[in-house]
Amino acid sequence: MRSGVFSGLADSVPIAAGYVPVAFSFGMAAVQMGLGSAWAVAISALVFAGASQFVLLSLWAAGGAPLAVVPTVWLLNARHLLYGQVVAEQLAQARSARVSSTLAFGLTDEVFACAATRLPGLPPERRAGWLAGLQAGAYGAWIAGTALGAAAGAQWIDRFPLLREALQFMLPALFLSLLLQMGVRGRAVALGAAAGVTLLGLALAPVAVALPAGMLAGAGFQLLHAGREHD
Repeated sequence: MRSGVFSGLADSVPIAAGYVPVAFSFGMAAVQMGLGSAWAVAISALVFAGASQFVLLSLWAAGGAPLAVVPTVWLLNARHLLYGQVVAEQLAQARSARVSSTLAFGLTDEVFACAATRLPGLPPERRAGWLAGLQAGAYGAWIAGTALGAAAGAQWIDRFPLLREALQFMLPALFLSLLLQMGVRGRAVALGAAAGVTLLGLALAPVAVALPAGMLAGAGFQLLHAGREHD
């Protein structure tokens, strides 16, 4: 169990390296919008969902009511239900290992991308420990990055104006690096569908609608492609 945890921690380094600057950006943005440092860290600790946290900030800054903010954030995170099913199937193969339901909390996009690639190659009895270590490293980096960004606040933005623009590309860059790690072979149609629907959605609807629509389109096309290969 311990060896699996330490192995997961080691494998979390690339994710942690990408999380710190993104969380740093969130911490700074939260403070700039009037939230205190403690609130910024609390949001990262309780929500732990990069894109959703930025959407939450945007809706809050626009004066969105809780009845509008909560369903929007939930919709953006609904894809994790599909992630959980895939990972649960891998963990279920280790019947003798104790699998905690808290592992569902740390199943971010990046953690899932890494887990989907690595879990099948691990012995079943080591999978839960490895996943716990992977999530612990990612979670710790996210909290640390948020705290650093909240502490820096607006001072860094005022001193380095280009920093704001640079940090905006951190999250897309992290997603792209993980996608390349997983490989794009056999996913070109799904990726094209997701990108096309998202771009069209951004031109016609708010980001909270465009992003889920693009994700659903990509997932749908990938399922169709997988079904045809199976037949």
